Amino acid sequence: MTAAELNVRFALPPDVEDHRVRAVEQLEMLDSPPEERFARITRMARTVFGIPMAAVSLLDRDRQWFKQVDGLELGDNGSIPKGNTVCQATIARAYDNPNNPALILEDATESEFAAVPGIGGEDGIRFYAGYPLYGPGGHAVGTFCIYDTVPRALSDADLETFTELAAWAQRELERSDDLDRASSVQQQLLPRELGDLTGYTVRSMCLPAYAVGGDFYDHYRVKRGVVFTVADVMGKGLGAAILAASVRSALRAASRAVDQLNVEVDLADVVTSVAEQLADDLTLTESFVTVFHARLDVERGLVKFVDAGHGLAVIVRADGSVEPLHSAGLPMGVLRDDVWQSVEVPLNPGDTLVIASDGVLDLVGDGVDVRPALRFVAEHPGPDDLCKQARALAAARPPLDDVTVVAVRREPV
Repeated sequence: MTAAELNVRFALPPDVEDHRVRAVEQLEMLDSPPEERFARITRMARTVFGIPMAAVSLLDRDRQWFKQVDGLELGDNGSIPKGNTVCQATIARAYDNPNNPALILEDATESEFAAVPGIGGEDGIRFYAGYPLYGPGGHAVGTFCIYDTVPRALSDADLETFTELAAWAQRELERSDDLDRASSVQQQLLPRELGDLTGYTVRSMCLPAYAVGGDFYDHYRVKRGVVFTVADVMGKGLGAAILAASVRSALRAASRAVDQLNVEVDLADVVTSVAEQLADDLTLTESFVTVFHARLDVERGLVKFVDAGHGLAVIVRADGSVEPLHSAGLPMGVLRDDVWQSVEVPLNPGDTLVIASDGVLDLVGDGVDVRPALRFVAEHPGPDDLCKQARALAAARPPLDDVTVVAVRREPV
C-alpha cells in the first residue's frame, strides 16, 4: 500500500483530525529539545526487550516528529512524512478500538505497511509495537513505539511491560502540559510594573529553578504608599507554586482590606492575620514560608517592614554601605499562633532597598555565606543593573534554587 493509500486508509474524520492536531499544538512540544526524562523511557525499553530501536513521537497533521528516538536515523528536523509511518495507524486505532489501542506487527513485511520506506530490507524494521499517547481533550497526539529488525512476538508479560512503559511516557507528556500551563499562570500572576512612581525606580525579577517555583514577589499601591512582598515557600516545583499563590492572595487581600480602614493598622498585625489564615494549610502540607512584607511611605521615604524568617533584605546606602534589615520573626508555619513585629527604617535619597530570595546565595556564592550576596548588591546598587547582572549569572550557570530580586531606589533629589 502506497503512502497516499495509507493516508486515506487511516484518515480520521476532518473535525476529529482538526481537534487532534490542535491538541498536539497545545502541548507546545513540537521541535523542542530532547529531554532526559523521555530518553530514560526509550533506554529502558531497549534494555528490557533487547531491541535496537524505541521512540516517543508526536504526529502533526503532515509529519511524525520524534521527541526522543534511539536507534533510528532521521533527518535534521527529527521528523518523517506522516504518510511514511506505521504510527498513523496506531493513532487511528486509538479512536477505532480505544479499549485495546496497542498496534502489534509481529512481521511488518507481511502487513499492509510492507511498502512503507524503512520496512524490511537489510537492517529494516520487521517488528513494530505502538501505543497511542493522549493530549488535551483526550485526543491521540503521539505514540510510544518499539522496533526490531527481526520478526518477534510479545508474550502476555511483555505486553504488560510495554503498556506500563507507554503509561510512563503518557505521564511525562501530561507533566509537560501541566507544568507549561502552571508556568504560564505563575508568570501572569506576577505584578505589572508600577508605572510612574515619582522619585523612585522599581525593578523586579523572578527566575524559577524549574518550570514553576515557590518564590514570588508582589507590589501594589495602597493609600499609604506602596506594598512590596517577597516570599519563599519551602521546596520547589508545582506543590510550592500552589502554596505560593495562596500566600500571595492572602497577603494582598489582607493588605487591601486594611487599606480601606480609616485607622492605622500595624503591618505586623496584617502578617499575623495571614499566618493564622494559612496555619491549617501549612500544617497539613508540612510546609513553611519565609516572608518579607514592607510598605513604603513614598512621600516621607520610610519603609515599615515585617521579616518572617526571610533575612535577605538590605538597604544599599548612597555612600555604598550595605545595611541588612533584620527582625527576630520565624517563618510562617513553624510555630502556630506565632506573632511578628514591624520595624521602620528610612530610605533616603540615593538609597536602594533590595529584597531577594535565598536563590541569590547560590547564584553568587556557596548557597550559605551571605557575604558574597552583600558584595554583589553593593557593586550593583542600581535596580536596572542589579537585575541585569543577576539574569546574566543565571543564564551562565542555571540556578539550583528560585531566584527573586526586588530593588527599590529612591532617586537623589
